[in-house]
Amino acid sequence: MCGRFVQYEGMAIFIEELSPQIELFSGYDAQPIDRYNVAPSTRVQLLHTAEDGLHIDAVKWGWAPFWAKGKRPDPINARVETVTTGKFFKQLWPNGRALVPSEGWYEWVKDPNEPKRKQPYFIRLKSQKPMFFGALAQVHPGLDPHDGDGFVIITAASDQGMVDIHDRKPLVLTPEHAREWIDPSLTPARAEEIAKEFCQPVEDFEWYAVGKAVGSVKNQGADLLLPVPCKDV
Repeated sequence: MCGRFVQYEGMAIFIEELSPQIELFSGYDAQPIDRYNVAPSTRVQLLHTAEDGLHIDAVKWGWAPFWAKGKRPDPINARVETVTTGKFFKQLWPNGRALVPSEGWYEWVKDPNEPKRKQPYFIRLKSQKPMFFGALAQVHPGLDPHDGDGFVIITAASDQGMVDIHDRKPLVLTPEHAREWIDPSLTPARAEEIAKEFCQPVEDFEWYAVGKAVGSVKNQGADLLLPVPCKDV
């Protein structure tokens, strides 16, 4: 994880869940984003802090430092176990903290009898409320995209029942911890504590099988979220 996720509510819905009193430098509205199959390398709406305040920007999903460009595809995820100490993301940690609003993500499970056959699942909060992925981003100021800009979603180890779906999960933060995550005054030590200790627990989530149409990035409709019997996929 995480290789596909959704972002379909209007940004106003996400902001209301995060904090109705939050002050944003860039504007937002309730117009639905309507993305039901967000894929790597596409531009995604995220929240990040700049010198003049909190911004919403569309940023490419995937990032690598300049010295690693071209050697392999830009990573889309960063493991929480190494992101705070490793060389690769040193440029982003801890000041590049960002949030990716979402309603859930997809995982694929191999059929034990047919390894080449995979069953897609959709994972969401049992409350069906919006969630916030802890992320790291590089975003240059200005309206035009910058070649070096991008973001990665921080991932943690899955536990209990969710391991059956995938051994990794995104760093999903409660609104309280998400607000703290993007606070410019947050210390590196506290940021590391949030990343390593405060991912929402597996009991907060539910998951169900969905159709194989989600495997194609061309498919984007809300019908991708409809549950299906596993045997029919």
